Amino acid sequence: MTGQQRLVSAGQVDAGRAAELRRVKAVAAAVLVACLVVLAFAKFMEPRHAAFGFLAAFAEAAAIGGLADWYAVVALFRRPLGLPIPHTAIIPANQQRIAEKLGEFVERHFLDAAPVEAKLRSVDFASFVADWLANEKRSAELARFAVKLLPDAVDAAENSGLRGFLAQQVVGRLQALDLAPLVRGTLRSFVRNGRHRSLLDDLLLAIHNAINEPQMLAAIRAKIRDELPTILRFYRADAYVMKKVAASATAFFEDVRTHPNHPFRGEFERLVLSFVDKLEKDPLYAGKIDDLKRELLARPEIGRLVQDLWSGVRDFVQKNASGESDVLQRHLADAFAGLGRQLAGDADMRAEINQGMVVVLRSFIAEQKSGVSSFIADQVKAWDMRQLITLIETNIGKDLQYIRFNGTLIGGLAGLTLHAVEALIRAM
Repeated sequence: MTGQQRLVSAGQVDAGRAAELRRVKAVAAAVLVACLVVLAFAKFMEPRHAAFGFLAAFAEAAAIGGLADWYAVVALFRRPLGLPIPHTAIIPANQQRIAEKLGEFVERHFLDAAPVEAKLRSVDFASFVADWLANEKRSAELARFAVKLLPDAVDAAENSGLRGFLAQQVVGRLQALDLAPLVRGTLRSFVRNGRHRSLLDDLLLAIHNAINEPQMLAAIRAKIRDELPTILRFYRADAYVMKKVAASATAFFEDVRTHPNHPFRGEFERLVLSFVDKLEKDPLYAGKIDDLKRELLARPEIGRLVQDLWSGVRDFVQKNASGESDVLQRHLADAFAGLGRQLAGDADMRAEINQGMVVVLRSFIAEQKSGVSSFIADQVKAWDMRQLITLIETNIGKDLQYIRFNGTLIGGLAGLTLHAVEALIRAM
């Protein structure tokens, strides 16, 4: 059912109740008029027969009881017959006090710490979140909603200066980072796992390939020719020397690569470990690494790199938000669903989340309950009492009208009883 349909249905219910209230009021008024007519008729006929005295007594007391209860019911909402009678129109006259007491009542009995905490502890917030996220359709909708919001978030961050602040924070953290222990630990782990051997093989292969490049061979030959005497250059000795150098280097590199226990490998390992020991014991080396780090971070290329990274993130977010790409949405949906499944299977995590929710909401309600009380009181004080009275009468007025029927009946029976007692006393 839509909101419009609910409003129409509620309006039809209120209209039906109002019509029923008018009908009951008319019946109650008719009963009162009937009692007065019967009273007049019985008084007129009383001299002819004593039975009419009993009827008159019943009708008179019934009329009085009906009038009294009519007065009591009307006095709750308005002044009877518009007369300024004290202690009438009780609800409108006490609107301010009712508002304040209602706010105090809600604050004291509904927002007190004990019942609030008991209610919060009975709610399994974490399971609800887990079940909600584990549903793939809901996770996809949440991911789609999050992706739609990201461009605005990125623009807000850029316009507010958050981008510059984050860049400063990242650079500041990097500048404060002590790289020497990190480098020492990385190199020790590198050697301990034997990965330095693969690195050496890659370096030797790269040098071998570089030496045998035509451009490199030409450069070596030109350098050798510049160093040789003129007579040797005449006999093209530079080509011979260049070939010998290249062949010797290639043979050496190949020999090292094919022999795991080659002495050069041991020298390389000692060189690396020696560098690690110097990093650990010689502050000068640690200082050089720190200086190198600062020089790198101070270069303008770092700023351009940050700018390029931010631009890349912004373009990536824009493409996903526009539907040009769905990579981010799919990953977010999978992440949300995975989080829901993980949370559903982790009872300890759910217990921690529920406890955290209880603490947060309990504190929040404790801090805001006086504000809720004031809000309720202010709202009630601002109500249009005519509309409020109409609303109350529409919903409970029918039951109040039955008080008039009861008063008429009880009053009549009381009058009849008293008249009978009086007649009995006279007959004695």
